[in-house]
Amino acid sequence: MRNLLKYIFRFIFFVVIQTMVLNQLEVGFGIHPMIYPLFIVLLPFDFKVIPTMFLAFSMGICIDIMSNTYGLHTSSLLLVAYLRPLIYKALSPRDGYDPIKEGSMYDMGHLWFLYAFGSLIMVHHFWFFAIEMFKFNEIGYILRKTFVSIPVSYLFCVLYQMIFIKKEKIK
Repeated sequence: MRNLLKYIFRFIFFVVIQTMVLNQLEVGFGIHPMIYPLFIVLLPFDFKVIPTMFLAFSMGICIDIMSNTYGLHTSSLLLVAYLRPLIYKALSPRDGYDPIKEGSMYDMGHLWFLYAFGSLIMVHHFWFFAIEMFKFNEIGYILRKTFVSIPVSYLFCVLYQMIFIKKEKIK
């Protein structure tokens, strides 16, 4: 029950922060920070693909409705939820994953988080900006927006984990 409340809080938190704060930022240079893909990454490793995609769809629709973006967030978050098991399998440790752990940088390490979340956020941002532009003759602009937004989004996600996720004490 406690875990369920934690994930409900995270869902609401990411939707509110994304729609009320981050979507309103005018940073410049094409930077568009997005932290809500972290919700999918922080789900437990034993979470199946279909429930993950349902949660991704629900979160994406909520953000799209509040942002008036007509499915951009939903489609990109569904792609992240679909690719999550493939990325995790490619980066799995030799002994496999502990099913009750989640994909945080504290549970899996900073290097694993950099590769796993970095890959997923790169796919997310590229898909988001490609669908937003819907012109592949503007691939340079799409790539520029993607690669200037990734470090800012990654930084916000690391800050979120440093503030809200407790690091287990080593005994």
